[in-house]
Amino acid sequence: MKNFKKHILLSMIIASVLLSFTGCEKFLDRKPLQATLQDLNQGGLEGLVYGLYGGLRNPDVGGAAWGHIPWLAIHSFRDDDAIKGSSEADGADWAVIYDNFQYSKDHWSTNIYYERKYLMINMANEVIFTADSLNLSDPASMTNVAEAKFVRALAYFDLVRAFGQVRKVETPIRNAAQVNGMDKSSVEEIYTLIDADLSFGEQYLPLNWNTASGTSKYPGRITSGAAKTLHAKALLYRQQWGAAYGLLQSVINSGQYNLESNYSRVFQTAGENGPESIFEIQAYKGPGGKPDYYTFYATAQGVRGSDASGWNMGWGWNTPTQNLVDAYETDDPRKPRTILFSGQSDDPAYGGYGKTLPPYPSVIPRPYWNKKVYADPAEQSATNDPHGNGAYNQRILRYADVILMAAECANELGQGAKAEEYLEMIRARAREGKAGVLPKVIFEDQDQMRAAIKFERRIEFALEGERFFDLVRWGDAQTVLGPLGYQPRNKYLPLPQPVIDQSNGALKQNPDYP
Repeated sequence: MKNFKKHILLSMIIASVLLSFTGCEKFLDRKPLQATLQDLNQGGLEGLVYGLYGGLRNPDVGGAAWGHIPWLAIHSFRDDDAIKGSSEADGADWAVIYDNFQYSKDHWSTNIYYERKYLMINMANEVIFTADSLNLSDPASMTNVAEAKFVRALAYFDLVRAFGQVRKVETPIRNAAQVNGMDKSSVEEIYTLIDADLSFGEQYLPLNWNTASGTSKYPGRITSGAAKTLHAKALLYRQQWGAAYGLLQSVINSGQYNLESNYSRVFQTAGENGPESIFEIQAYKGPGGKPDYYTFYATAQGVRGSDASGWNMGWGWNTPTQNLVDAYETDDPRKPRTILFSGQSDDPAYGGYGKTLPPYPSVIPRPYWNKKVYADPAEQSATNDPHGNGAYNQRILRYADVILMAAECANELGQGAKAEEYLEMIRARAREGKAGVLPKVIFEDQDQMRAAIKFERRIEFALEGERFFDLVRWGDAQTVLGPLGYQPRNKYLPLPQPVIDQSNGALKQNPDYP
């Protein structure tokens, strides 16, 4: 990735800030529940915020809940575009749980996803609580608090989508008793907190972090545009079309973002923090691999081969389905920019590097792979990362999502012409000027445009972790995923059984999983 200011990526702060949330007893023997000036060492309040950014990336902290296999399983394996991937034997239990919707109440994937989200919430609460205790109200501190509230909202948004009712924790957890006796809050209560946190961010976060020359001083740092985009998405999930549309129009009219002309570049390291980027989790590997602020997000999805084949490039999880391959419109350039085909060229005309993949099934275990995380061999060599892509930024919010959410809102609000306009922006970028490819969708009626937007979201965000949650919020999950084993209760995961056990009965399991 582009060199994110090193103090944003500093992960050593994390070592002193709650390295594990496994079992609330691990919070025992910490400082009393009050903030002092000692809390402002290592760079003041901003130092705690830098720890948040490092935590989102660090595989030993929040990175396990964003850029690791548990995130892929919960956000992507459950849809009709992806399967567990890798070899059949590797992680076979994951396929049963997520591809086949036979959820487990005690599997390390859901356990670690849940606990690491709360670890990041606790780190955000440390920032918020410290600022409040010390009565910090200067602009810089308000910005830091807004960054923390964005991270907290992001974590809660994932939790409420994945589990439904979850605990609402708004203060730092310093001992087991604080949380063990706590039951769940309603979905509505969690969304109320998300709304409040992101409204605060909209007010106190900067439009950008640019210097006087117009370049970003802190690439990847959270902005008001990120808060508005995430807030709009949270409102969209509750069909609050008008409020969401207003926020999306504000982002569009801000002049801060544009669609990247080359779809492949959106996902390549050379295109990180580009014009389409609204929020990315930053990663970095320098020459020779030092310094190394890596993630597992792309490595977990790299083509799974062998040293002998020259394609030992990752773990091979989250692979495309035949259903997805067949879904693309004829000659849609996004297809060869999204999917790598075993036994074929990686197609340099569509984001490849002039290599030919080994055949399936004789050499590699899947016919298709996720090209959106495809490593540049030259970069792998330069960063001493031949078996992965640890320097890859994970895209969390991008401008194409803003445009398609705006199209959806406009259509639901009866503004068909605007919905058509926004949808065409995405299709025009995708067709790359090729005549006869991806014809413009002309508004006919609300149902027709709704179907067109749903389809476009599927193709535009394929393998990016949006599809399952889109299907659920649209009410389409049973129709689309039912043949794969989905049942209505699979909308939410069961809460991790170890957390239920630690609560001594105070925390109640999701009633669909007695």
